[in-house]
Amino acid sequence: MRYDVVLVGSGFGALTAAALLARRGLNVCVLEQAKYPGGCATSYKRKGYWYETGATTLVGLDEGMPLRYLLDETGIQVPVQELTPSMQVHLPNGICLTRYKNLDTWIAEAERVFGAHNQRPFWEYCYSISQGVWRTSLQQRSFPFSNLKDLMRAALRVSPAQLKLLPGAFRTMQDVLQRYGLLENKLFVDFVNEQLLITAQNRLHEVNALFGATALCYTLYSNYYVPGGLINLVKPVVTYIGAHPGCAVRYGQEVTQIQREGESYRVETNKETFHSRFVISGIPLTNTQALWQDIKIKERLKPHILPSEKLNGAFTMALVLRGLKPPSVLHHQVHVPGGLPIIGSNSVFISFSQPGDVNRAPAGELVASISTHVPHPERTLITDKAALEEAIVAVLEQWGILCREHIVQQQSATPGAWRFWTGRAYGAVGGYPQYRHTKPWQMKDARLDHKGAYLCGDTVYPGQGIVGVCLSGIIAAEKLWQDHF
Repeated sequence: MRYDVVLVGSGFGALTAAALLARRGLNVCVLEQAKYPGGCATSYKRKGYWYETGATTLVGLDEGMPLRYLLDETGIQVPVQELTPSMQVHLPNGICLTRYKNLDTWIAEAERVFGAHNQRPFWEYCYSISQGVWRTSLQQRSFPFSNLKDLMRAALRVSPAQLKLLPGAFRTMQDVLQRYGLLENKLFVDFVNEQLLITAQNRLHEVNALFGATALCYTLYSNYYVPGGLINLVKPVVTYIGAHPGCAVRYGQEVTQIQREGESYRVETNKETFHSRFVISGIPLTNTQALWQDIKIKERLKPHILPSEKLNGAFTMALVLRGLKPPSVLHHQVHVPGGLPIIGSNSVFISFSQPGDVNRAPAGELVASISTHVPHPERTLITDKAALEEAIVAVLEQWGILCREHIVQQQSATPGAWRFWTGRAYGAVGGYPQYRHTKPWQMKDARLDHKGAYLCGDTVYPGQGIVGVCLSGIIAAEKLWQDHF
């Protein structure tokens, strides 16, 4: 079968790119090995309940942010409910911290918990950086640069406000805390580290200020819940793609090999062969590299690929709860002093379904998604899931977030299961962690071979969850169009 563009994987980055290119009149085909679209930003059904696959939080619909751009460009409508407040954090000293959207209200809460010393200037700095980063991300869609045209386009769009962001690429969040005299505040340092871990996938000594400030401020933007689960964020995009003549999303199509032939590409799957003028890979860089026979492409990707010891996997749990008092806040991060057994993780994240969302669970029941980080997922073998499950439930019960007698169904998954379900190398999830030695302009550009192959996804533009992955798809579509049309 022949298309203008074949996209590998139906993660939200690939779906974003497909939708934008379909809008411009190209025939696109998205190949997905699973039976559900969305990759790690979707939901799956088991025994009548809808569970979130990976991501559970949603931002990016504010003006000037990537998800808002996608919906405005395509006219796609997504059913969402804004969450206020979006999250609570349960600290090791027993204090519950509420992450408010309003900046002044949040600063007052931070001062209540961590003390008044320099909380205001720190958060005003972070919020200012985050606003600049999101504005710049859509204004500079040729970034990261990989040819002279990129630089010329960037120069035409550059502004003094963008230039003011540059110093943030050369300092870490540890430097920022030191600048504001906050490194001696252990409670605050622990809070920052665990918040960065769920958004930037790393800790303050590694994350640069541009990414780190943006990651810490995601609760200061509108956070949303999607009724029925994140599958209902994905489905409207899939429907939009399929509504265009000659476009499709195909399931059960596991791509096994990609090869350039003349001026086009041959994409082999476990079922059939596809031909296209362009290819966009929406799967991790490690998996992308394995699909190509071209040695030059393998070598080009090699410097950007992170080994397992620099990645995170996840241990996840999915619960059905009956009779639990409906929570007023859906997302909770719980610190675990001393760490969890086996994996050593210092925090647990739990998200509840919205009370009354009968599309996910019957009336009187809730679905809860729990996750915690697993470092070096290839090496960290979890042979005693029951012990880890018990430790997590005990922590959540200690905080009064749930009671074990309310649990009527329980299941869990290790990085090995993630690797089996998603095919992602090492079972790594959450995107590439941010490291201080990788400056923003050193991230992998969306171009794979500078001919007709491109990249998007959470290992190309790491961190920031769905909104960052959406941005990667916008950039891939933009560069493909600029290069060839």
